[in-house]
Amino acid sequence: MINDKKVVVVMPAYNAEKTLIKTYNEVMEQKVVDLVIIVDDNSNDHTYEIAQKLQNVITYKTKHNRGYGGNQKECYRLALENEADIVIMVHPDYQYTPKLIMPMASLIANDLYKCVLGSRILGGYALRGGMPIYKYIFNRLLTMVQNIFLKAKLSEYHTGYRAFSRELLENLDLELNSDDFVFDNQMLAQIIWTGTTVAEVSCPTKYFPEASSINFIRSSQYGVGCLLTSLEFFFSKILKKSRRFSSSKRNIFSSEYDV
Repeated sequence: MINDKKVVVVMPAYNAEKTLIKTYNEVMEQKVVDLVIIVDDNSNDHTYEIAQKLQNVITYKTKHNRGYGGNQKECYRLALENEADIVIMVHPDYQYTPKLIMPMASLIANDLYKCVLGSRILGGYALRGGMPIYKYIFNRLLTMVQNIFLKAKLSEYHTGYRAFSRELLENLDLELNSDDFVFDNQMLAQIIWTGTTVAEVSCPTKYFPEASSINFIRSSQYGVGCLLTSLEFFFSKILKKSRRFSSSKRNIFSSEYDV
């Protein structure tokens, strides 16, 4: 807890038995996390059984594989139901260090921001951490294009390390977004649509065999989805025909974009 605000870490898990305990232990070492929610997306390994043995953890297993986005929807639903004030998504594959939980949560707890991203690009950690070169190039190109269409200034849109205030999550209709990997991008576009200031902190990352990573084909599909999301955002400002953005309560936190 920080400033009397309940901090909940959510972990969208799939076949994470080799790294779950290590990630969980480091999360709890930060001393500010009140509750961990682990949603197992019908894994083929023992992720769920391992999660059930951990303390201060709520576990949930989907009846069928919902996909990365569908998993996150369950994570955020459970976090809000359990009275979270600050929700931080940490991947249980240990690709992102939980040691940034404190600064990310503090930025929200002190009412400075309502959304904080852990950026692999700031500080130049991506390639040093082992990010494949083609993913790095895609990341930079997509980010450049999306900054133009969304009129934002983020260093990257594709990090999976994210923190949100309760107020922000309650004002997003996440069910309008995909159950696949592009969910991350659609959710972030919804946040920018509201006029919410998005903060970024530099985040070291690791790529290793046990860390989850989508292949070239899935990455390409994700990239196309991101471009379509950007176009939808751009034309929504002109035509106002997108449910994804028209349903979001634009400018509820600030009068202009400040990203």
